[in-house]
Amino acid sequence: MNVEEYLRSISLEKLSSYIDHTLLKPNTTFNDVVKAVEYTRKYGFACLVLSPYHALRLLRDRELSRNIRVCSVIGFPMGYVSTRTKFEEARELIDNGVSEIDMVMNIQAFKEGLYDKVVDEISKIVELAHKNNVAVKVIIETGLLSDEEKIKATELVVEGGADYVKTCTGYLGGRATIHDVILLKKASRGRVKVKASGGIRHLYDAIALILAGADRLGTSSGVQIVEEYLKLKEKT
Repeated sequence: MNVEEYLRSISLEKLSSYIDHTLLKPNTTFNDVVKAVEYTRKYGFACLVLSPYHALRLLRDRELSRNIRVCSVIGFPMGYVSTRTKFEEARELIDNGVSEIDMVMNIQAFKEGLYDKVVDEISKIVELAHKNNVAVKVIIETGLLSDEEKIKATELVVEGGADYVKTCTGYLGGRATIHDVILLKKASRGRVKVKASGGIRHLYDAIALILAGADRLGTSSGVQIVEEYLKLKEKT
């Protein structure tokens, strides 16, 4: 199925269910978060991804955060904080009701070939999260890895028990590509889902990545993507 055919067949609800609507820029205000909550509820995005600061603030407002899934990040964006720090970040978020966690893999340990350390860290976060029905996505930062390293990182994410392998933070120069999604999907062999993130700004980009095998899309342009879809549907 090509992009045009898929666009004719996909519903708004289905498209939105792929999208993690993301607000992680340092200059994001809580007013921005409130608007994003409204859009997340209106369009039915898979979840709203916020910094720990904004996620905790939102989750403590039970009325404002009702009926949406909130995701936050740990070890973000570099991934090289200690395992203890990541664990405590995760625990505070989980204790306050977060539904999903996106963690950055320890890329420095990975590059040094310390694979047991990478898996151990992922496993500790996953064990804590899964006890509380929280999903874990592991960001491997594909822009810093060779194809062979991307395959190896996916194996480590699987071994650690995470729910998703994720391409990029979007902060270190990498972006989601069709090549990487296909590569990670093949490497995963159905054992872990794939989240594409980084530079996804338009509807056709999103659809192409879904057709390549992405199970979830991380983007700060969720509203724009949906509105492009609605305008396209108006013309057909």
